[in-house]
Amino acid sequence: MEKVTFYPCKKKGEVRVKYRIRDGRSGQVYYTTDILCSEKDLEKLNPDGSRKDRVKLFNVDLSESLKKEYEVMMAAYAKMKDEGLDVTTDVLEREIAALKSPVVEIRAENPGIVARFRKYADGALRAGIIGAPRHKHILVVADKLERFLIIKGISGITAEVFGIDHLMEFREFLFDEYLYVKKYDRLYKKVKKQNKPQARLSMNTVTSQMKMFQTFFTELEDIDEIRKSPFRKLGKERKKAVMRTKYDDPFFLRRDELLTILSAQVPASLEGTRDAFVVQCAFGCRISDFLDLSMDSIAVSEDGIPYIHYIPKKTADSQEGNVEVQTPIVRYAFDIIKRTGFDFPILRNIYGTYGYNACIKSLLQHCKVDRMVAQYNEETKKNDYLPLYKVGSSKLARKTHVDIMNKVQVDMYAAGLHKVGSSAVTRYTSMEIKDRFKLMNTAFEQEAYKVDDQLNVIE
Repeated sequence: MEKVTFYPCKKKGEVRVKYRIRDGRSGQVYYTTDILCSEKDLEKLNPDGSRKDRVKLFNVDLSESLKKEYEVMMAAYAKMKDEGLDVTTDVLEREIAALKSPVVEIRAENPGIVARFRKYADGALRAGIIGAPRHKHILVVADKLERFLIIKGISGITAEVFGIDHLMEFREFLFDEYLYVKKYDRLYKKVKKQNKPQARLSMNTVTSQMKMFQTFFTELEDIDEIRKSPFRKLGKERKKAVMRTKYDDPFFLRRDELLTILSAQVPASLEGTRDAFVVQCAFGCRISDFLDLSMDSIAVSEDGIPYIHYIPKKTADSQEGNVEVQTPIVRYAFDIIKRTGFDFPILRNIYGTYGYNACIKSLLQHCKVDRMVAQYNEETKKNDYLPLYKVGSSKLARKTHVDIMNKVQVDMYAAGLHKVGSSAVTRYTSMEIKDRFKLMNTAFEQEAYKVDDQLNVIE
């Protein structure tokens, strides 16, 4: 709880009234008013302008002035605490000025780096440079940046002033933000519980977020808004370390493991999860695209082969053409879709204790998919070996699809006619739906079938 007192002044004669606000968690801040008075008159009043006990004669005009000043000051202080702003004297004075003159825009001519970062993200979205998912991710990084600057007491810093030291500190903050959540709980009031940092982030996640930040600075540099990006000041070796990514050995479900899950007896509580998961394995699409699939996403080729078609969200706004993904539906997935109508209730909650990802882990554990896979440990700098069910998630479905399909593909360069990477190979051929259907049936050990326009199986 804050404690408000007058800050003592040793000068004689009339002095400006100065307040001191002390808070056990936030330290102390000061505010000097424009009110002039004698020390003698001030001694008769409380900080809120009321007269002290046993005082009968006091300066009424001074009392009224202090009441108004105190009310505005405390309203500004409460706003600072509620919005998680820096608890500093400068911020307090700025908020008081804003309350007294609400039409005045503070720093409008030179916005801080957070506001500029968000403006950059909004502009890139409108211009079609990035899609909605990317835009959302950038705003998450902007929120992290805002919290970092507030904690460091430099929330008003501009992009021009943001330097190498700030950059490296921010990187460390991204790794270990979970350590600040409890101490600065006011900054996380508006953050959903499942989105609050709970553990140290992986190197790849931090690098991904730093790359978004780097692109922002490159944009400012290109339009001459800043002289030089702090990323370009890092030096070759340091930048290489900062932007480094590390990938574990690939892990996925082998075909026999997927078929085991398909045929296993599972409790009723996991049947919906199995339906959704094995269908996602058959399609290999990202969870964001999988959530949007419905019976309307199914089409039938002229050969009677059912397939799903959609434009991937991740690249929808950045690709030059509206190129759809078209994936044939293998028989087991078709049967599940016909039975469920593409309605998987488990997908209404992806995260959390009882969400889709958690239930995938339970499904794999129940089916005894416990093959050990390597996971790099950032703290020990060694691999941890975990059973596959421990690392299962919706991403595993995409990895499984890619691996299973890769193992039935014929290397286009195997004949030696062209060098690896030659663009001529892709100009000579195009794999049609019926060709991919044959490969997928082989990959997933499924029988071929055909349907009519109403999705009735005809052979």
